[in-house]
Amino acid sequence: MMKINVLKALSKGIALSLTISSFAYAEETKAPANESQSWQQIEQKAKGQTVYFNAWGGSQEINDYLKWADKQLQKSYGVTLKQVKVTDIAETTQRLLAEKTAGKNTNGGVDLVWINGENFRSMKQHHLLYGPFTQQLPNWKYVDTKLPIDQDFSEPTEGYEAPWGVGQLVFIYDTSVLKQPPRSFKELLALAQKYPGKISYPRPPEFHGSSFLKAALLELTDDKKELYQPLSLPAEKTLFNNVTAPLWHYLDQLHKVAWRGGKQFPAGTAETVQLLDDQQLLLAVTFNPNAASAAIENGNLTENAKTYAFKQGALTNIHFLAIPWNASAKEGALVAINFLMSPEAQARKSDTKIWGDPTVLKAEAFSQLAEPYKSQSFELYPSIAEPNPTWLMAIEHEWQKRYGH
Repeated sequence: MMKINVLKALSKGIALSLTISSFAYAEETKAPANESQSWQQIEQKAKGQTVYFNAWGGSQEINDYLKWADKQLQKSYGVTLKQVKVTDIAETTQRLLAEKTAGKNTNGGVDLVWINGENFRSMKQHHLLYGPFTQQLPNWKYVDTKLPIDQDFSEPTEGYEAPWGVGQLVFIYDTSVLKQPPRSFKELLALAQKYPGKISYPRPPEFHGSSFLKAALLELTDDKKELYQPLSLPAEKTLFNNVTAPLWHYLDQLHKVAWRGGKQFPAGTAETVQLLDDQQLLLAVTFNPNAASAAIENGNLTENAKTYAFKQGALTNIHFLAIPWNASAKEGALVAINFLMSPEAQARKSDTKIWGDPTVLKAEAFSQLAEPYKSQSFELYPSIAEPNPTWLMAIEHEWQKRYGH
């Protein structure tokens, strides 16, 4: 949940310093002692460590879940998990870039990050991640390798991030208010024109808003294949203009009849859910296929709320956990990740009464748990792969130029 234009963030001097230091990446990012230590020794060293976990803080349910995880980690492993709430992991990426530039290769201020997509690609390319580490984790054996865990927005993960959950871009509506929800972006526009002021989406570059743009472009453009290839700007500006032209034409029409005249946008998914509950909007946007059930359980929506996906399918990705190369508490972070990937933690996370985030583990991983967690079953919508992240950076920049003022 996570975006940054690294080209903007890096000056020529920074880029040069990263290039010069890149030969030392393997030594910087790996902890040779960990590779020779048993997991029991890693757990022993982790005792007493505090893990500063930079994670999106826009959901009370998720924040409460992480408080529970902290209590379990303290009780069982002597590890403290402190959530550092951020609105966008791009903030963390910028901080790590600054530490890298300053030569702060130890005792960093970030121990664990919730990450995916373009931020993973940026951190990996600029040598900001520790690893590979996933094969060290005892709970790795439970991971469902049929899920697309080997790539993150087309970037190979290579053991530098561990899968944590499954996300899909879906919509929530009230069945008592909207009998036939739109099944495509074209139908969504028609609905907005029929009911002015009742449709909107989160303001990019907020993760859900940017995902809305990507999904719309994938339906509207005739050049879908180009979206899965790296985009090089400014050299390919004409290509970018041609591929994205249908999106801007669509948004020009949508914003005229959108909530608050397209002059203002919800801050995130939580606000769209609130606006749906207040009947100001006809649809809420979320990246959790279980979001409606979870919102009902938590009293945020009526029992008439239902989640669904458009006909073309749902934009789908895995969200991951990663450790910065200069983390102060690498052992604590490894123990925290291993716990968060455990059947117990994954089962609780997928419970719609708690969070409702789909698990990344195989079904048989839960066989030893008590009911209701023993039987883990959920269905994902037909998936659409994420475009290459270079396109999103350009799309967000263009959106800001056109509509951000």
